Amino acid sequence: MTTTTPPTHEQVSFPGQAHVAHGPHDQTGMYLMHHALRRDLARFESAVRATPIGAADTWTALAQRWARFGDILHHHHGVEDDNLWPVLTEHAERLGDESALTMLDDMEAEHGVIDPTLAAVSAGFAAMREHPCVDHRNALDVHVTAARAALLDHLAHEETEALPFLQRVVTPEENARFDAAAQKAYGPRLMGFLVPWVADEVPDELVRKILDEAGKPFVVLLWLTRGRYERATRKAFGFA
Repeated sequence: MTTTTPPTHEQVSFPGQAHVAHGPHDQTGMYLMHHALRRDLARFESAVRATPIGAADTWTALAQRWARFGDILHHHHGVEDDNLWPVLTEHAERLGDESALTMLDDMEAEHGVIDPTLAAVSAGFAAMREHPCVDHRNALDVHVTAARAALLDHLAHEETEALPFLQRVVTPEENARFDAAAQKAYGPRLMGFLVPWVADEVPDELVRKILDEAGKPFVVLLWLTRGRYERATRKAFGFA
């Protein structure tokens, strides 16, 4: 009896990505999300340090962008907690893979570590809007740096351990259910931001390829939302 090895899907790779998990499942959506998270975290860190304390409109725009960032991340982690980690845990238990079980427990626990750092940044932006001063900016800088460090560590952990495990054990049907749950998690309000957000700083050729595969509604959505997104991005990160 012969077995057929599933074909290896060509994966994308972006600057800062810790690892490419080769295997049968297309991880483009996950890597796009990680790229966008890393990109914005770097922008926030730079903007907090460079934006003049008296630039009230910019601080307001930064606070609004951070709220969007947190909303997207909340949905992303919720989809993983509800639809990915349980599936991977079932496979690890079936295989008796204790190292994978420990890794998955750690991955879920890291979500709980990240959340307080995000809340601290939100509070820091609120303080800058209510009473802009050097002390509040310095405190916000500390919180943004901590949030970035926690999230970057988590993304690297996911890319180097969780996604390779996914490629080894998840079935096509399970992967399709996870992808469907991920798409469902982002309603129309979030999708109008999410589509241009993940396309930001991604090569046009790759954006066209992804949109061709996603379908015409996503092409139209990017066309409708990109200009508004880019204006808001310039307003928030104008000093970064």
